[in-house]
Amino acid sequence: MVEIKTDTAIDAMRAAGRVVGQALAAVQEAAAVGVSLRELDEAARAVLDEAGASSPFLGYRPPFAPTPFPAVICTSVNDAIVHGIPTDYRLRDGDLVSIDCGAELDGWTGDAATSFTVGTPRAADLALIAATRKALDAGIAAAVAGNRIGDISHAIGQVARAARCGMPADFGGHGIGRRMHEDPHVPNRGRPGRGFPLRPGLALAIEPMLMSGGQDEYVTASDGWTLRTVDGSRAAHIEHTVAVTADGPRILTLP
Repeated sequence: MVEIKTDTAIDAMRAAGRVVGQALAAVQEAAAVGVSLRELDEAARAVLDEAGASSPFLGYRPPFAPTPFPAVICTSVNDAIVHGIPTDYRLRDGDLVSIDCGAELDGWTGDAATSFTVGTPRAADLALIAATRKALDAGIAAAVAGNRIGDISHAIGQVARAARCGMPADFGGHGIGRRMHEDPHVPNRGRPGRGFPLRPGLALAIEPMLMSGGQDEYVTASDGWTLRTVDGSRAAHIEHTVAVTADGPRILTLP
């Protein structure tokens, strides 16, 4: 069932989303050569704790997962696409890092992700991040009342394909509100004019995941969580929680 949020609920989601944005900013600031992924998780936990927020990631166990997720952020490095578990791995010069984070505050949820490089960047990685951000921007621009989910999906897919990037099949965005994952599903490819109609009060997590190798296939790592590219190519993941309003899309997960 799709829940249409009131203006008051969207404001409450903005408060949760602001915590997410602040946590992502803190993680990116802490990320440097030699810093471990666990230390990045600790940086995010500190922001959530200070805000009095909890994590919808910690302990989350969807049907595909062999164990509950053990952290408050996903840390996906280089060929990892999404769902990477923070470990003792220490960042190296040139790593491409994607961080996904959520927060629950006063019964409402925010979810966002960002990708960045550590140390000396590769030009190809910067291009991949730029394409992923462009795809997200296109998806957000299509999140207007009167459109349909397929318009968001089509906008994202057009940018990804123009950049010759792959997108993992079966994974995409989702509705969000009282829970992190709600209906409707928001694919990262689709046909315009199709799917659930967009109306004011609909809240969506829009999240393109682009793979530079151009393939859509992926493999699941031995931890049962991390998705990796099949060819070892790099991946990027950028996400915002967005509300459809009468005045256009409202991004809820800015710092």
